[in-house]
Amino acid sequence: VCLFSMAANVLEEDSMEQDIESPVTIHQPKLPKQAREDLPKNISKECAKRKIQRYVRKDGKCNVHHGNVRETYRYLTDIFTTLVDLKWRFNLLIFVMVYTVTWLFFGMIWWLIAYMRGDMDHIGDSTWTPCVSNLNGFVSAFLFSIETETTIGYGYRVITDKCPEGIILLLVQSVLGSIVNAFMVGCMFVKISQPKKRAETLVFSTNAVISMRDGKLCLMFRVGDLRNSHIVEASIRAKLIKSKQTKEGEFIPLNQTDINVGYYTGDDRLFLVSPLIISHEINQQSPFWEISKAQLPKEELEIVVILEGMVEATGMTCQARSSYITSEILWGYRFTPVLTLEDGFYEVDYNSFHETYETNTPVYSAKELAEMASRAELPLTWSVSSKLDQHAELETEEEEKNQEDQNERNGDVANLESESKV
Repeated sequence: VCLFSMAANVLEEDSMEQDIESPVTIHQPKLPKQAREDLPKNISKECAKRKIQRYVRKDGKCNVHHGNVRETYRYLTDIFTTLVDLKWRFNLLIFVMVYTVTWLFFGMIWWLIAYMRGDMDHIGDSTWTPCVSNLNGFVSAFLFSIETETTIGYGYRVITDKCPEGIILLLVQSVLGSIVNAFMVGCMFVKISQPKKRAETLVFSTNAVISMRDGKLCLMFRVGDLRNSHIVEASIRAKLIKSKQTKEGEFIPLNQTDINVGYYTGDDRLFLVSPLIISHEINQQSPFWEISKAQLPKEELEIVVILEGMVEATGMTCQARSSYITSEILWGYRFTPVLTLEDGFYEVDYNSFHETYETNTPVYSAKELAEMASRAELPLTWSVSSKLDQHAELETEEEEKNQEDQNERNGDVANLESESKV
């Protein structure tokens, strides 16, 4: 909103600079969001304190809505996945409606066959052979349709051999009923066995922390599994979501950058039996290389963490997600230990899973710390400029010495020539 008002003010000032007496009406162009964000950042305090919009919510759901999708027929081409992705209330409604409609449809056909053959006019006539015995109305035809499709077969209503059209309808309803049963029951089974609920027992720490570990500045967060059954082949990934502008002026909203959490060392593959602290070393390849404690709250970024693995009980792939914005990244904190050794086993205290404590951490960025460390390793009087001056002085001294040696050799040669002439 603040950027939009700034864009409107800029456009209004540009229009005022035009010729006032011009009869042509000047229409203010509607700037896209990218262009509005590229305007000069003369933002007020209220704009600076605006809330960061999440790309992925804390519960792992993506905060993205797809609008203006015109090719909706693509959802029907993959109707099975569409039904599985529906909410439970819609799924159950479709489940009931499909069975009810098929029963009513075939029940209506059975009643029409009986009506067109004249079975309704010979009810109770022992000399008449109907298409379906004991079918005396639409309700009985509907019940016979249910018995046929569900293969219940109570034995009171049966088809006779004097009705070829009824035999054909019986075959068609049996085949279509089997297809409907397989489709709907399979859809319900897949929806019930989806691993989404398993992901709810995979927890992430509420906050991420930045502190020193082994003499290096690291970004850390904690993951844990609440169940005793393990996640097989568990792996962790992290993405930095931040808008950027290229050197050519192209604006890339929500640009995704990989955050290395141990890909090259294998630390991203987890044995998730007890809670683990995932660490990202802030080095020259890290997107946090130049971010200090004072600069961190001013950044508009989001860290998305993704935990994947197979459920041990079902063998299905499970994925859990969470995210951290700048207000949820604590500088100078560490996680409270949750693992203790008891009599013959290890115990995890999940009451302290999200707790942190403050620790002594420099407020400088990793780049500044590296520069300080490189300067500290040099002598006190050492600097680049003094080194260059010293190198220049050494070169001049060597040139002077070479010149003196040349003069001495020239003098010796001249003396020898004068002596020979004498």
